[in-house]
Amino acid sequence: YGQTKLEGEQLVAQHCAKHLIFRTSWVYAARGGNFAKTMLRLAKERDKLTVIDDQFGAPTGAELLADITAHAIRATLQDPAKAGLYHAIAGGETTWHGYARFVLEMAQQAGVELKAGPQAVEAVPTSAFPTPAKRPHNSRLDTTKLQTTFGLRLPPWQEGVARMLRETL
Repeated sequence: YGQTKLEGEQLVAQHCAKHLIFRTSWVYAARGGNFAKTMLRLAKERDKLTVIDDQFGAPTGAELLADITAHAIRATLQDPAKAGLYHAIAGGETTWHGYARFVLEMAQQAGVELKAGPQAVEAVPTSAFPTPAKRPHNSRLDTTKLQTTFGLRLPPWQEGVARMLRETL
């Protein structure tokens, strides 16, 4: 998993001296399908949910990534030495299980009727959901270089997810 992404990064770096590459993970947006919307749909249909609790990351909004990208492009045009590879994710960390519970807690607070609330989300290991592609257990990325180089403070993942849920609930 990720080998072709790495190869793509290496090709860009080889052929373009002034590049910006952002590694990210667990990306969502208010439009289209996403993990939060799937959890909400399932929580309306089922009495219990089982969600992976041994993969770690930070849900990261497409809006945040767009803002980071725009800021980095402006800064890099003024100072080409800032070109390079950066990790770009929201602050903090959680598991898919923690993410699901947060989404359902927010939905309950907003008055959404659910058959399965946050307390009905069972934690299970990755092995409970075999997939053809081996997913990383650790999708946490160190954003220190991004924040230092561009003078950014990345918001906690909960802020972006809460905003997305307010738009979609």
